[in-house]
Parts: sequence; structure tokens; C-alpha cells
Amino acid sequence: MVERRKRVKHRFIISGGGTGGHIFPAVAIANQIKAREPEAEILFVGAEGKMEMEKVPAAGYKIVGLKIQGIKRSMSISNLMVPFKLIGALRDASRIIKDFKPDAVIGVGGYASGAVLFSAAQKGIPTLIQEQNSFPGITNRILSRRVKRICVAYEGMERFFPAAKIVLTGNPVRSEIVAPTSARKEAFEFFELDGGRFTVLVVGGSLGARSVNNAMASCVRKLVENGIQVLWQTGKGNAEQAREAVQNLGAGVKVHEFIARMDLAYAVADLVVSRAGAIAVSELCLVKKPCILVPFPFAAEDHQTSNAKSLSDNGAAVLLRDDVVKDKLGAEILALYSDESRRKQMTEAMAKLGRPDAAEHITNEIFNLIEARK
Repeated sequence: MVERRKRVKHRFIISGGGTGGHIFPAVAIANQIKAREPEAEILFVGAEGKMEMEKVPAAGYKIVGLKIQGIKRSMSISNLMVPFKLIGALRDASRIIKDFKPDAVIGVGGYASGAVLFSAAQKGIPTLIQEQNSFPGITNRILSRRVKRICVAYEGMERFFPAAKIVLTGNPVRSEIVAPTSARKEAFEFFELDGGRFTVLVVGGSLGARSVNNAMASCVRKLVENGIQVLWQTGKGNAEQAREAVQNLGAGVKVHEFIARMDLAYAVADLVVSRAGAIAVSELCLVKKPCILVPFPFAAEDHQTSNAKSLSDNGAAVLLRDDVVKDKLGAEILALYSDESRRKQMTEAMAKLGRPDAAEHITNEIFNLIEARK
């Protein structure tokens, strides 16, 4: 006898991508939907050639790609193709929605989400966008006029979005980055570091951060001479230069091009040096680590500086501008190293800003929209 297949209760489309800062929240939302309703069917829609086409299937979800691109800031002949690709993407998005018949559509930012959310809103399907940054991207700002709900991570977003649609939820992050306290010993063993020494974690994202790497190369010897050990993620293509800078400094400095076990990396850290992408900031709030944030100055609308200020204005982080990081990073690290009281205050401020239930809160909003439509 053939077993009857369980009826799918709800179907969801999640759209967006381009960067890890969009993809990780999208996957976190999908995971929470499945935790609430295991039989739910989820389809991701991304942009062809972007990293979501690899990362989403790796997370266990189906994805289809749209042929779409954004406008390049530099003069480029490819910009002439943008309107035609947008028209094609809107047509394809409409077809995907018609075929899949979603109960709700969620956008997380990025080129693809614009076409998908626009088409869904036109069809009267419940729509929600999740904005990670304190200064929203242009796609979400345009979509805000049409969608039903806007989930944000920062207060004061009425400057950009209709106030009646805003819900403060925080950013959904990978649950696995928060290691239990008992994992600290395992973490030091994993990275072959001394569990009794003050440890600085330096991370500029998976692709690295040139100015941060250069600053660390300039000050790492002085840090080691003062008894500090360093776990340094350099990003792709930068590890060799970093290893040259740490020659003869002993076992107290570990250089990695990429760290997959960020839960263990955060577990060893007494202090973190990081860029200020929205998801990095949200993760730091959850792991409650004192940090020095170096915003990438060329991010769209300088949103990383806005993200960093949301922490530094609350005493949870030190904001160090990119153009002075090489001259000041070493001194800032040493100052925090010698001031345990200040680090404790930063940790307490971090704890107040963290929102560990963000994915659950967003999922509740999604299901509320579905119920309201019935």
C-alpha cells in the first residue's frame, strides 16, 4: 500500500541575496518556518550568478535564479541592459509566483527580491521585507510602499519606512554561532591557543578587509609582546601576507584565510575586531563580545557606519574609522586589554542590544499576515 503524502499546509517564497548579509538571515527565517511547520514548502528566488545560488542549496533549500543585475556605480555599458533585464525578471517572477502559489512572500534585500516582492504585492499575496541595516538599501525602500510588513533591526526606521508597517524584530542570525560556555576549553584546543591568555579575534568577513589586515600587520608584534594572542581571519587571498607579518611570533598568533567554526572563534575571543556589516553586528550582540568596529567606508549609503554607531552610541563598541585604523588599532586594543572594567561595561551593553528571538518574531509576523488574509 502506498503511503499518502502529507498535505503541505503553507508555501513560502523567500527572495534576495547577493551577500552573506542577506543570505544568512534568509536561511535563518526559513529554518524557523520549518521549525514551526515542518511540512511547509519553501522556495528561494535569487539572482543568477550570485552567491545565494550556491549557499542556499548547501543549507538544504531549493532555489531558482532570475536574470537580473543592479546598476553599477562606475560607467559601464552593462548598465544599458538593466531595464531590459528588470522587465524580464518581473515577467519570470510573476510566472514563478503563479506556478508555486505561495501563501506569503518574504524579501531580505538584493536585486532579485525587488522583482519578486513587487509581483507578489500586485497579486495581493501577503508580503514582508526584513531590513538588516540601520540605513536601508534602495530595493527595500522602494518595496516599503507596497509590502504589508517591514521587520527591522534598529529603532528610528520611520525615517525611511511607513511607521504603521514597521515591527522591531532584530536580525535573524545563525543559531549555531552562540557556543555554550562549556565549549570555551574545546575552542582553545581547536585553534591550538593558550586558554590562559587574552585573545583578540580579528575578522573582516569571508573576503577580508584590506585596511584591517594592514593595520593588524603593523601592530601584531606589539600585541604579542604585551602578552596578547591573536586569532586572525584574513579573508580570501590575504593569508600569505599575514603569515609573513607574524613570522617568528610563536604559537600565540593563528592566521586563517577563512574560519568555518565561528562559534568556537567567538568562544575564545575576549575582544573582537570586525567590519560593521549588519549580520556581524547582530552576531556580536548575541555572543556579547566587546568589539572594535571598523566600518567599510564604501558600503552603500555608508550603512556600516550607521550600524557601528548604533553600538558605539550605547557604549557597546569602539568605532574606529577606516582611514585611521592603521595608526590607531594597536593602541585601541591595548587600551581595552588593560581596562577590564570597560570591557565588562561593553559586554553588559551588548547584552541589552541582542535579540536572540528575531527569527521567531519574524516568523510570527509572517503567519499573522496569512491569518489576516483569511
